[in-house]
Amino acid sequence: MITEEINNIPLKLVECPRDAMQGLKHFIPTDLKVQYINKLINCGFDTLDMGSFVSPKVIPQLKDTSIVLDKINPSPDTKLLTIVANVQGAQEAVEYDSIQCLGYPFSISETFQKRNINRSIDASMILLDQLYNIAENRNKELVLYLSMGFGNPYGDLWSEKLVEDWVYKLNSNFSPSIIAISDTIGCATPGQVERLFRNLNASFNEIEFGAHLHVLPNNVQALSKAAFNGGCRRFDSVIRGFGGCPMAKDDLTGNMPTELLLSWIESQNIHHGIASKPFSEALDFSIQVFKSNI
Repeated sequence: MITEEINNIPLKLVECPRDAMQGLKHFIPTDLKVQYINKLINCGFDTLDMGSFVSPKVIPQLKDTSIVLDKINPSPDTKLLTIVANVQGAQEAVEYDSIQCLGYPFSISETFQKRNINRSIDASMILLDQLYNIAENRNKELVLYLSMGFGNPYGDLWSEKLVEDWVYKLNSNFSPSIIAISDTIGCATPGQVERLFRNLNASFNEIEFGAHLHVLPNNVQALSKAAFNGGCRRFDSVIRGFGGCPMAKDDLTGNMPTELLLSWIESQNIHHGIASKPFSEALDFSIQVFKSNI
């Protein structure tokens, strides 16, 4: 059963332009990124996952994150998050007052963790200890993305119990405040999603669990409903469903389309807090931002 306490938690919507952009081949001009991020800031999202401090050789599309941060107009109503993959990236990110959150992709698939971060799971546990110290010392929040949270294409072991065991281990070592369960390849079923979130929320009520789901558009309603019914109140999405993880496999599975997520939320008479006019402007502007990569 979903407790009354969870039912009373307001939605937190996280827009992820970083995820939309990171795998694109044609470089999006920096000034265009700045305009787009500013429009998204005006929408009222809880958080914007807007850039990364990783090697430009790995993600060349986001090599200008520091410049974008210098040019945008932050709002106290929307937290800014950047992805980091090592100590150097974290140290760079925490120097920005406008950044409130660091994100680290932690995969429970050994193959994907090496492919995505070039680091084993054991080495990532050691790194996480350093990242949490860096974040805590600068009053930043570290958001864990539990990648391949609903399976993987590599034949690595996966089960719902394995996910729960990893959450237990991470909680015992680091006491994370936020863990986003990530379906990196879009393989989750509604039954899996609802059951996993329900079990996690029942076992770890001190952790805020988010849904970072890569989906096909026709699965948005079923998966959104499943996550919500499982007690999830934090949803990651991307306008028009652009993007996907370039390290996951050759074909990118798109992100949860924000406009379809909002449509489902509104159909359930749930308050989401996103301003309609600024969002419509950002939705229209997204075509200009991504047109060379569509």
